[in-house]
Amino acid sequence: AALLVVVSEAGMPAVNSEWGFDDVVLSSAGPGEVDARIRLMTTKSVKEADDHMISASGVTIDEVSYQAKVNGRALDLTFKEFELLRFLAGHPQRVFTREQLLSEVWGYDYFGGTRTVDVHVRRLRAKLGDMESLIGTVRNVGYRFTVTDTADEADSLEDSSTRSSSPANGSA
Repeated sequence: AALLVVVSEAGMPAVNSEWGFDDVVLSSAGPGEVDARIRLMTTKSVKEADDHMISASGVTIDEVSYQAKVNGRALDLTFKEFELLRFLAGHPQRVFTREQLLSEVWGYDYFGGTRTVDVHVRRLRAKLGDMESLIGTVRNVGYRFTVTDTADEADSLEDSSTRSSSPANGSA
């Protein structure tokens, strides 16, 4: 529950952050400001409830339970594969160099080579199956999580599997 503290200007010095409140407003504040602060607090608390979930392009990542799913199918990921997927999906469309990924996912104290990123990306793509293209390669730069329209993607996957499984349907 959100907690808004209303104090007079004279009482402001006594306010202590250890009280666990979300916001402070002066008693002289107008109704518009109070309303805006209450709306902001309630919106923020709803957003914080979903903060542990990342969902994009059919991939759902639960940061609390360390589970990842692709189109509802659970992925069996190692800790580093999960961390790599979580980091990339948390920054969709942004390109990261191998060095940046090593720093962010493996930590600054990692002394191995940058090719370990390539190995983990390859394994992660294999586990993503039909959705492997979500981890895109930017030649001579690094990797990115590619956001796609999941409805169009599902249709195109169904169309391609129908075409490949029925040789009588020669037109594509």
